[in-house]
Amino acid sequence: MLKTYYLLTCLALAGLLSLSGCKNSGSKAGGTDANEELKGHISISGAFALYPLTVAWAEEFKKLHPDVSIDISAGGAGKGMADVLSGMVDLAMFSREVTEEETGKGAWKVAVAKDAVFPTINAENPALKEIQAKGITKDQFLELFTSEEHLTWNHFEGIQSTEKINVYTRSDACGAASMWANYYGKDQEDLKGIGVYGDPGIADAVKKDKYGIGYNNLIYIYDINTKKVASGLAVIPIDVNENRTIDPEESFYENMSNVVAAIQDGRYPAPPARNLYLISKGKPQNDLVNRFLIYILTEGQELTTRAGYVELDAKTMKVQRIKMGIEQENQADL
Repeated sequence: MLKTYYLLTCLALAGLLSLSGCKNSGSKAGGTDANEELKGHISISGAFALYPLTVAWAEEFKKLHPDVSIDISAGGAGKGMADVLSGMVDLAMFSREVTEEETGKGAWKVAVAKDAVFPTINAENPALKEIQAKGITKDQFLELFTSEEHLTWNHFEGIQSTEKINVYTRSDACGAASMWANYYGKDQEDLKGIGVYGDPGIADAVKKDKYGIGYNNLIYIYDINTKKVASGLAVIPIDVNENRTIDPEESFYENMSNVVAAIQDGRYPAPPARNLYLISKGKPQNDLVNRFLIYILTEGQELTTRAGYVELDAKTMKVQRIKMGIEQENQADL
């Protein structure tokens, strides 16, 4: 099932890659030169959240440099961090903030894009219409995802439905669970529910359970071609101002483009919105890895929004480009 999800996602992104083309930026500072002969291998593992975009970047980079091979596997942010710190891979895809402990072990990060985690519900849930009209508050989400009890919807103020709630959470150490728990002041270890492996897995579990709820990264909820919520899923709107109704400024979930705009302008809270990172053990010494990171922060950014992600704000991007030597520090307004 996971391989099927990956295949479908990558096929959709293939269309985006063909639209972007292979641009030769020449030898300008920080760019990649299609005439430059790069050879070698890059290995990457980690967060499901960043997997589709990393695949898109890798495919385009390999068009520019056919003698480069890039292996990418998704297994969760925790696995990616473990793999890169142990030297098993060159880069880890990472979807939460790096801890002091991880930095102390050598983790070095560069932010490459932004996305968010969203609460999901089965599209056939009998309480869906009421839930989408009322929304769920931060405190209600806290109880939903940390309670030891088996709850029904009428347990929560403002919702009359007596339907039961089956909660799904991630069984693997991951950024999505961490960010979703951080939203209401908890850690992944505090989340309760039926454990499911991977982003595609939790989406599939909710689709199959009429009474199921869970959470997913943006790219696993919305169809990249239609920009609509994937069949079988719906998004639970967050009642940010807690007035027990979803106001116009809180209503943006039906369309991916509107969601991206809400993440960019802060209407969707952070967390669960967050930066996405590529991690190495120490600043990369491998020239090929450095060239790939430079590509991502320059020409590769053209793919970010097309692939269903959010671009970094200008200030954050400047910091990353300085890290990679693309810009000088005195050129940036920090």
